[in-house]
Amino acid sequence: MDAVAACREVLPCCGSPAWADGLAARRPMGSVEELLAASDDVWWALPEREWHTAFDSHPRIGQQHAKAATAESLKWSSEEQRAAMTPDERVKAALVEGNRRYEDRFGHIFIVCASGKSGAEILKILERRLGNAADVELREAAEQQRQITGLRLRRWLEVE
Repeated sequence: MDAVAACREVLPCCGSPAWADGLAARRPMGSVEELLAASDDVWWALPEREWHTAFDSHPRIGQQHAKAATAESLKWSSEEQRAAMTPDERVKAALVEGNRRYEDRFGHIFIVCASGKSGAEILKILERRLGNAADVELREAAEQQRQITGLRLRRWLEVE
């Protein structure tokens, strides 16, 4: 597989073309651990604008669309958020309102590694993070994206 094809293949795992390019440039990798370490290295070396590009590839918690997403990344987001899809209308409404407040405060969507977390758990995390300073929150959002990317790379490799 050439580098362009490799970039297209891994892009749904993160959403940042610069991350996908950087990861593809490090091929070949001999193990899952090597792939995950390379992913982390590339991720943390990216400029903040690329973090925002990756954030834009996610739907808001409880929603099914995103600013810039692939069909595969939307499918994975839906699976990751499955536990958060609560029938509790109060929690749903609080998540919608919390997402709005978060975006107004920080200028990007709320990113959380939602796998296995309930809507109520995510709401608590969102409320806590609304108290962060902007620079602290950007690093936290980037860390959550790094975790999501790791899960998706494992899914992509089908080695969960």
